[in-house]
Amino acid sequence: MALSPTTHERREAPHPQPVVDFPFPQHDVRRKRPPLLSFLLRMDTMRRAGRLVTLLALDVAGVFLAIFTALCFKAVIRDKLDVDVAFHQTKDIVVLATLVTLLLFAKSGLYADRGQRPGLTRIVGSLFQVTVVALMFAVINGNDFSSYYIFYGSLFFSVLYVSGFRYAYDRATGVLLRAAGYQRRAVLVGTGEHIEGVAHALSDAPHSTINIIGFISLTPRPDNGLRSLGAISDLSEVLVEHRIDEVIIADPDFPEQEAVELVDQAHRQGVRVRIAPSTMELLVHRAEFVPGETVPLFELKPPVFEGVDYVLKRLFDLTVAWVLLVVLSPLLLLCWASIRLTSRGPAIYRSMRPGIAGVPFACFKFRTMYRDADERQAELEEHNEAGGAIFKIRDDPRVTGVGRLLRKWSLDELPQLLNVLRSEMSLVGPRPLPQRDFDRLEDWHKKRYLVLPGMTGLWQVAGRSDLDFDDLVRLDFLYLERWSVFLDLTILLKTIPAVLARRGAF
Repeated sequence: MALSPTTHERREAPHPQPVVDFPFPQHDVRRKRPPLLSFLLRMDTMRRAGRLVTLLALDVAGVFLAIFTALCFKAVIRDKLDVDVAFHQTKDIVVLATLVTLLLFAKSGLYADRGQRPGLTRIVGSLFQVTVVALMFAVINGNDFSSYYIFYGSLFFSVLYVSGFRYAYDRATGVLLRAAGYQRRAVLVGTGEHIEGVAHALSDAPHSTINIIGFISLTPRPDNGLRSLGAISDLSEVLVEHRIDEVIIADPDFPEQEAVELVDQAHRQGVRVRIAPSTMELLVHRAEFVPGETVPLFELKPPVFEGVDYVLKRLFDLTVAWVLLVVLSPLLLLCWASIRLTSRGPAIYRSMRPGIAGVPFACFKFRTMYRDADERQAELEEHNEAGGAIFKIRDDPRVTGVGRLLRKWSLDELPQLLNVLRSEMSLVGPRPLPQRDFDRLEDWHKKRYLVLPGMTGLWQVAGRSDLDFDDLVRLDFLYLERWSVFLDLTILLKTIPAVLARRGAF
């Protein structure tokens, strides 16, 4: 590329100006390669095409089997099972269901790359939308049904089949990719504190395909156990020397000018740039545009559940709580009798805890400690093993033998189903803390008290007592920003394996 002299310079200069070389491509970088050449050059094109075809096939099979199973199940109940009839009935209605499913799945990003593909919550939400669309089409079309079982029955089985097939696919392809040594080589860029946090999160993620090669810090190089690859000025050499596939900006306050230059350097070498989410990015998801202003403004409304959302959540809580109380009543009776027979005192312990807006309520728990536990609290403070405001001791001497067993399997929390029925708690939400812990909270922690506390939450399914307290609070904030009935259902389902695995329970 050459610089053209100005008109004044053309008058004065007796000789042509020298050509100035720039470190940029000698063509428009927006120009695309011919499709065939691009296809051949991209070595992962076949892998992506194979992923798309496989997922499409699995989803089609899942929807077909869901409808077929629902019809067979209904026929078995009526003692009129005819597989051929069920098969032909399925063929008659599966085309519309499959087409709507594939379109909604594509819209929801369920055919995206492995690292960007949503999970169970989005699958359940999309299948629910498919059911609503199919029901509306049937009603508008004038179809008559003796019952609407085919819709909710197919929804139930489609969730099982589609999510099951996709889970098996992810596990199988994960094994193959790791066996083939497939990993994206990444470098973290930012300040020491943020680099360490992002690196820790990525390294702890199960089945992660990101290999952190090292970091480039804007501040004096921290001692975080990672390999320092140099300064930000060395980025171009680092990308080439270490064959980096992506750069991850791990700092929400990354300087704008440096960010622009970083992105430009990375893209010129074909390296992907990603940004680790910050609190502000989480808030933007619920920002609403405010029209009529000279400057575009977005309003951040408080993350409270109101109106239809609140009614929906309460109905979900009440229904599930009643069902669990009935189903688990033998277990509840066994726990009550075990406590009464092995130690003095009531079986149910009323722990006064701040609830919504910090208003105290009696949180019901099976008693797991001796009667003088509250009086002995002060003498054990120096043995606290938890960080932040929480008090936890692995071998707490106040815990009874039966209590230790109840805590191990989280059975001591089951009486809180009564708190749910009394509208003092929700099935899913931020965990209520004892008054002792509440008094030690910082102001920013107390945002979690904008909603009803929950029996379980992201704490329980993301690591329970193993996580730092500030990380636990951030999980609460994430739950508030992303709430949906499907997220509640997902957390409830994931609580079961978390309890069985006893991760961080003490």
